[in-house]
Amino acid sequence: MFANNRITNLLKIKYPIIQGGMVWVSGWKLAAAVSNAGGLGVIGAGSMEPALLVEHIEKCKKATSQTFGVNIPLLYKFSNEFIDICIQQKVPVVITSAGNPKTYTEKLKQAGIIVIHVVSSTVFAQKAEAAGVDAIVAEGFEAGGHNGREETTTFVLIPSVVKTVKIPVIAAGGIATGSQMLAAFALGAEGVQIGTRFIATLESSAHENFKKIIIQGKEGDTMLMLKKIVPTRIYKNNLYNKIAEAEHNGATADQLKSLLEGENKAKSGMFDGKVEDGLIEVGQNISLIDEILPAKKVINQIIKEFEENLNRIKSEF
Repeated sequence: MFANNRITNLLKIKYPIIQGGMVWVSGWKLAAAVSNAGGLGVIGAGSMEPALLVEHIEKCKKATSQTFGVNIPLLYKFSNEFIDICIQQKVPVVITSAGNPKTYTEKLKQAGIIVIHVVSSTVFAQKAEAAGVDAIVAEGFEAGGHNGREETTTFVLIPSVVKTVKIPVIAAGGIATGSQMLAAFALGAEGVQIGTRFIATLESSAHENFKKIIIQGKEGDTMLMLKKIVPTRIYKNNLYNKIAEAEHNGATADQLKSLLEGENKAKSGMFDGKVEDGLIEVGQNISLIDEILPAKKVINQIIKEFEENLNRIKSEF
């Protein structure tokens, strides 16, 4: 299976499953575990400083002989240094997001690095293809964390992007199961990027309190907020209530930013475990996740369900 898949062939991986490079939870342990299980493990650089990123890359190299990647939000203050680090460390894959793909794609590709860019619309997909990236992650608004302003769902975004570009498309946004992966393939995707499901794994660096929120989560427990700053899907807690009240009262961008000042709210909630008062970036699919598992078992379950549903559909037609 997947012998003719452009994503597995491009990345030299067994399964077309990319682990999302999430801030505060996607360190070398998770990345190595996912890569060793046949997917593409990704270090999330967005919550790191340069020296820490080097440490995580070096540890990941020791923990896996398989392909792994680094996610770099291009608007992050260390992005330029991160690009140079990935080149120096000969990281196989860089996934860029939150910025213009033209900025670094050529430089990375000249260094022999595969470049994937995350988009939330067909317009940005076309720009990423024109910039020369090797593949696109098309992320629907079901995804946790930073998101598209248009609120385009994964089911609508994927076929739109697939129709628009020639390079491989990786579906993202609310995907946690093998049946969802199969649906994404039916829409034209050739891989899936999965974030939230990998937070609730033994190897993620998320605080146990954060992991418990995911496995106890229900439909409607997350909401896309902060559109006047950066659209972000977050968990409904005390901080969410403050943000919701401020937005309801017509708060300005500066007033919303003031609610996030002080200690790093994302680190506080996701890494330190202050889940009621921190900024918990997480996807809608928490309602589909009910246990904390090793990353390898997560991948095995997804592939097993993918194959079972594929065979079921074949037998019905």
